[in-house]
Amino acid sequence: MYAISLGDDGAELRPLEPWHAEEFFAHLERGRDFIGRFIGFGSQETDVESARALLQRYADMRAADTRSLHGLWLNGKLVGGVLFLNFDAASGNCEVGCWLEPAGTGRGLVTRAMRVLIDWAVEERGIHRIEWIAASGNQASLNVARRLGMTRDGVRREAHPYGGVRHDLEVWSVLAPEWRAARARAAHDDH
Repeated sequence: MYAISLGDDGAELRPLEPWHAEEFFAHLERGRDFIGRFIGFGSQETDVESARALLQRYADMRAADTRSLHGLWLNGKLVGGVLFLNFDAASGNCEVGCWLEPAGTGRGLVTRAMRVLIDWAVEERGIHRIEWIAASGNQASLNVARRLGMTRDGVRREAHPYGGVRHDLEVWSVLAPEWRAARARAAHDDH
């Protein structure tokens, strides 16, 4: 349907749809332990059919304009994704997130893909506030929020029971006027 190039390294942002179930499940299997360190995404998907069901749920939510998944491919191989965890155009608020298998890390894939998603949310859909929520121990995720120019709004202490531990959650955000100003500065600096 679409493939958006994220640079010269063979990285692309594409829709992640039910027909990708076999590839998605293989990706989850490769990255299960790594992905599952801080989030439960994909942990209930134990075969191709349950992976297809997850992708179908997100396809249905995309159709309802409430959530959506987008895959990250590197040289033709699915290595992760970005998503709208919540999308409320009426209130102008959304929450974004990501996941990666180890082969996708350290390349800036999430930051590059997230710029595409946030640009679309702000410019096409009129979203005013974009949130990023991550466990305080998930430094890679928090670094993405920083690179995106988000502001740390605060910490929800021990709000996330996961893996037998109560994790602090950091809430980061960027507002549409801040996003536009940062993008304008970046475009000016490139010239």
